[in-house]
Amino acid sequence: MISFEEKALSIELDKFKDIRKQTEKICAPLQIEDYVLQPNADASPPKWHLAHTAWFFETFILNRFLSGYKPFHSMYNFIFNSYYESIGERVMRVDRGNLSRPTVSDVMNYREYVDEHITNLIEKIKEKDVAEFEKLFVIGLNHEQQHQELLVTDIKFILGNNPLMPPYLDNHNVENIGNNIELEYIRVKGGEHLIGYKGDAFAWDNEKPVHTVYVDNFEIANRLITNKEYLEFINNGGYQKFNFWLGEGWDLARSQKWEAPMYWHKMDGQWMNYTLTGLKPLSPDEPVTHISFYEADAYASWADKRLLTEAEWEIAAKHFNPTSDNANFIEKENYHPIPIQNKNEICHQLFGDTWEWTYSGYFPYPGYTREKGALGEYNGKFMLNQMVLRGGSCATPANHIRNTYRNFFHADKRWQFSGIRLAK
Repeated sequence: MISFEEKALSIELDKFKDIRKQTEKICAPLQIEDYVLQPNADASPPKWHLAHTAWFFETFILNRFLSGYKPFHSMYNFIFNSYYESIGERVMRVDRGNLSRPTVSDVMNYREYVDEHITNLIEKIKEKDVAEFEKLFVIGLNHEQQHQELLVTDIKFILGNNPLMPPYLDNHNVENIGNNIELEYIRVKGGEHLIGYKGDAFAWDNEKPVHTVYVDNFEIANRLITNKEYLEFINNGGYQKFNFWLGEGWDLARSQKWEAPMYWHKMDGQWMNYTLTGLKPLSPDEPVTHISFYEADAYASWADKRLLTEAEWEIAAKHFNPTSDNANFIEKENYHPIPIQNKNEICHQLFGDTWEWTYSGYFPYPGYTREKGALGEYNGKFMLNQMVLRGGSCATPANHIRNTYRNFFHADKRWQFSGIRLAK
């Protein structure tokens, strides 16, 4: 008879194989020349993502649990460590695109080597190691899913900054039908609420612990802001009027000559939008995306509204209880925000399409305990000078998101699928 532990490990092995295949599927449309490019420090080369996710399993699992394991290459720990000071020296992030070697073929062999040894380890893991192995293994799976999203956004940045603006996918039909619904505001009751993750399934340490917050009554927009609505902001001089902007954002917008969201291009008087299916006329009903926190906040100020706090977003999400079933996640293979498809919901697009900037800094929750060892560097050391985003995007795996998930980026970042939901 198969034990419960053996059955659980078999299920996790199947999930491991599926996630690893999905990462490689994302890279399949690329040309070999695309794999090594790094247009700026934010976007890592696809080859690096492929290798780093293998390095994670090798470093934190195989080296620890598989007796006699021999690393694939003695220098890969230096090349593919991301930011783990506990693990040792590493190639600087800005130099990842300078690595013509190892080749893409070498990296794919590395992935295959790690996969074979993970399978071998699962088949003979010692009973005393099962609990700790499962904890680290699930972290590894979720870590790779995060890099799947980064792969999509980084590939778009690589191709979208090429003067040819080549499509990632040719002849690919995006699910872009239907008209949007009227923008309305829904009242949510304030008071004391519990936020944060509580349960037995996986969640990141930054989602814990559960704690009580107090919020006043507030109203949340029933959907994301669209391209059409954001275009009104542009046409009304939104990028030329300092009074809508935070000072730091205004200075940045001036110095960077921002006039519109990233990937918008005005050609012969018409706004065009670079998408992963190529350069397209701007679709008015799609959610606006690829904007910084500064732009989201400036739009909210122009509209005489505001952004939600992350506590308000989570309270609203728990109230409206969005599901992943019909949300626009990576499995839909749109690779782009789309107009509302399911009009039966009360509050739309809480999951998928675009990450939603909140007006909350990324700080530890009361009672937060950082993980011990190297994994304590995963979230905890970034808890300063960043803003929280909620809800996932069209590049997020559906089973990776939840109401309590906290994403975080610096306020100037635009290359992620980030958008706007208003509140008042």
